[in-house]
Amino acid sequence: MERNDIVYQTYLKILRRELISAMGCTEPVALAYCAAVARAALGSLPERITVEASGNIIKNVKSVVVPNTDGQRGIPAAVCIGVLAGDEKAGLQVLSHVSAADKKRLVFYMKETPVEVKPLISENLLDMIVTVYCGSSSAGVRIANEHTNIIRIEKDGKVLWDNPLRQETGTGVPSDDDLLTVEKIWDFACTCGIEDVKELLDRQIEQNTAIAEEGLRENYGANIGKVLMKTGSDVRTRARAYAAAGSDARMNGSELPVVICSGSGNQGLTASLPVIVYAREIGAEKEKLYRALLISTLVTIHLKSGIGRLSAYCGAVSAGAGAGCGVAYLLGGNENDIAHTIVNSLAITSGIVCDGAKSSCAAKISTAVETGIFGYEMYRNGQQFYAGDGLVVKGVENSINNFGRLARIGMRGTDEEIIRLMTEET
Repeated sequence: MERNDIVYQTYLKILRRELISAMGCTEPVALAYCAAVARAALGSLPERITVEASGNIIKNVKSVVVPNTDGQRGIPAAVCIGVLAGDEKAGLQVLSHVSAADKKRLVFYMKETPVEVKPLISENLLDMIVTVYCGSSSAGVRIANEHTNIIRIEKDGKVLWDNPLRQETGTGVPSDDDLLTVEKIWDFACTCGIEDVKELLDRQIEQNTAIAEEGLRENYGANIGKVLMKTGSDVRTRARAYAAAGSDARMNGSELPVVICSGSGNQGLTASLPVIVYAREIGAEKEKLYRALLISTLVTIHLKSGIGRLSAYCGAVSAGAGAGCGVAYLLGGNENDIAHTIVNSLAITSGIVCDGAKSSCAAKISTAVETGIFGYEMYRNGQQFYAGDGLVVKGVENSINNFGRLARIGMRGTDEEIIRLMTEET
């Protein structure tokens, strides 16, 4: 693929947009960012806060630890640390400059500051409005569809920023992601000038490996990574363990950053760490690892692009398939192997539900990685799922579309029921 080709340049644009660093789970951090921007617009520390959030935001913030809060969970913790100490210019690293003194102030601030949380009825699964008040003054910020996509800032009834809402991929509106296909991903990964992606991929390798090692070293959540390492030391187990350990740490308060993918740190960890582990095991040259990571990352984005940022469908399924493709490339697989790896793995684990961000995400990641690698092993051993086997149809792109439709449309009612169950008083 030539460097001046529109697909080549679009893929670089997608990678630069998607492979960004974030501290903590992206939904509570997005709320913290929204709150920090609102505080900056207000110009003073809020005396009270109102949060309006879509069901999927509520679902994904409810049970996860907000970083730099000394273990606090939930929406009030996310918005309070955001207004108190968030860097409104830092995007998804909004909480990266919180001091020890700020953490102590947070305890008192949360006791003194009323936080009202309201459900936001919206067509957008990712949607939030944070309104802050001080005396007779107020300011509000709305973020929708993407975690840092500010579409409106207001102060005292005056609009300071108004950005037309960009529709989520999967709604029929053309986007950069529409140029993603397995055939083009393979071509790009095999021909890409490494100098064009080296900085992005080096950061992905460094940051995601660091948090995985942190998760294996310390105690976080259910310690899924550690448990896996106790069951065996073969490369396949280690690949699962590293991805799970990164999630263990990230879901339970680690302050280390993660390079995300498709708006998700867990998907970023799942798509990258198994590939890194396999590359180390076989002594792959750095360029080989880079190209494998391009495949795993772009396949993950491709599978997720027809689903949307948030869904009732666990995003680790897509990233696990992506990881299986990256491993397949490292082990000598070709474009055909990768296409069958995707179909085989989606046929097995699609339908795993997302019931919010929390400790069990690490176990789902382990399952998704195992399935992605197994999907390749199936095909390498002459086995595959054929058209007519459930949602599998002829052609990898047609099968991807089917599974995306399941996640985006078919599981909409499932998503609503999950949110109801999670928000009922117990």
